[in-house]
Amino acid sequence: MMAIVNAVHCQSPRAVANGTLTIAIGSDPTLLNPVLSTDATTSEVEGFIFNGLIRFDDYLKIKPDLATSYSISSSGLVYTFYLRKDVKWQDGQPFTAADVKFTFDKILDPKTRTVRRGDFVVNGKPIVFKVLDPYTIQAILPHPFAPFLSNMGMPILPKHYLEHVDINTTTRNRMPIGTGPFKLDTWKPGQYIRLTGYDGYHGGKPLLKTLICKVILNPSTALAAYQNGELDLVGVMPKDFDRVRRFPHSKIVQYDRLFYTYLGFNLKHPVLADKTVRQAITESINKMSLVSGVLRGFGKPAYVAAVPGRWDYPEAKNCFMPPYSPAHARQLLISAGYRFNPRTKIFEKNGKALTFTLLGSKEGGPMTEQSAQMIQRYLQDVGIKINIRLMEWGSLLKIINSPSPNKDFDMVLLGWQLGMDPDSYSIWHSSQFPRGFNFIGYKNAKVDQLLDAGRRETHLEGRKKIYKQMLNLIAQDYPYVFLFHTQSLVSVRDYVGGLSVPGPLGLMNSPQKLFVSSQKTSRANW
Repeated sequence: MMAIVNAVHCQSPRAVANGTLTIAIGSDPTLLNPVLSTDATTSEVEGFIFNGLIRFDDYLKIKPDLATSYSISSSGLVYTFYLRKDVKWQDGQPFTAADVKFTFDKILDPKTRTVRRGDFVVNGKPIVFKVLDPYTIQAILPHPFAPFLSNMGMPILPKHYLEHVDINTTTRNRMPIGTGPFKLDTWKPGQYIRLTGYDGYHGGKPLLKTLICKVILNPSTALAAYQNGELDLVGVMPKDFDRVRRFPHSKIVQYDRLFYTYLGFNLKHPVLADKTVRQAITESINKMSLVSGVLRGFGKPAYVAAVPGRWDYPEAKNCFMPPYSPAHARQLLISAGYRFNPRTKIFEKNGKALTFTLLGSKEGGPMTEQSAQMIQRYLQDVGIKINIRLMEWGSLLKIINSPSPNKDFDMVLLGWQLGMDPDSYSIWHSSQFPRGFNFIGYKNAKVDQLLDAGRRETHLEGRKKIYKQMLNLIAQDYPYVFLFHTQSLVSVRDYVGGLSVPGPLGLMNSPQKLFVSSQKTSRANW
């Protein structure tokens, strides 16, 4: 679903080169190296600086990027990529196949602290990258691997810049050199990242001279900055929709995302390791009320580890949907040996109260805070005590990304921005704990088998059957409470042009086309 709501009638702006566009980012990246990064905000900034061999267009079709074309052998095991010969790194050095091999070899190197390795390992065997000549590279797969081509959107790193440094610790991770339409100019930690247009970009000289990414942790603060004319576009929280759509010279763009929000359990926690407790917590939470109360209806409840609109999402009749049933949740706790303490109004076992700490990100703003508070109330009503701890994003990442199998959290309120391909190996496969995205420690041998099978199966209908079974098995294990799918609401000034077709890839999928018109400088007051 997509709709555009105009506050006032706005004519399409005319492109004016060399303008400045200012946007907000919800956290300060710790580095700008796509092999190492793990969060969506960092990836957003990296998307302006780096390119992959392929990209997805606004209609989610695969298109060549750093490659001009590719071929696939009859066995489906050898992919040959023919690279562009007109690409230069932002320091003027030529881009070649050696850079591609360097990038994927670094991902596959066990010494590299990356969560991407599983995307290039098939049934325990790594994909081999072989340079044929400076502008031709082959990827040799050990087995058929359905997600492979989608994964080749992985941004490529410059070998000449990173070859002789420790990629995990080098300060060059904060001074990136890419092939993208924008290059790093200034990075003021906690304040802003200023990017400038790269005139040598192979996709055409960017229409913007400057792209400023202001670090604004709180969505309400970002909205105030937008209202004051400090930002040119901004994400809108559902609670502010009616007010913002009346702003002059603006429009709100609404579109679906490949995203779901979840309450994740530390499955190594001695209490949360009990599936019955996790089921009781799940049945205690009213997802429909979360959608209406937090999202104001701009979204829908989530039940499985997939997103509506993507081909792997099961029909409702085929989807495991645990009920909202506080009464049954209490019965589950009693069956697990817990007894209700009428004085504290909390269930306990062996004298220990059923109490957990829920971690969340401060940068999530009111939506995260309100979601956490509603979850807290639902569980309190059943007899489970929740303490809420909202943290700085960087501090939260350190906890969940810790290489230790004994991670220091009970529950965490987060969301996944998913890719075009439904392969979720990096999130759910047991091999991806503790150093991958499976930071909760989920392990199910049958799910592991299905994840492997979903990668080997190259026919769509076969993959649909595999993922249908896998999604229901995961849901019935209760590793998360799948909470809701959100829609994006973005308010854009009418002088901003060159935006992408609204959809899962956002509004800046072709950043070199972004521009601001002369209308921007003609308005001093908003």
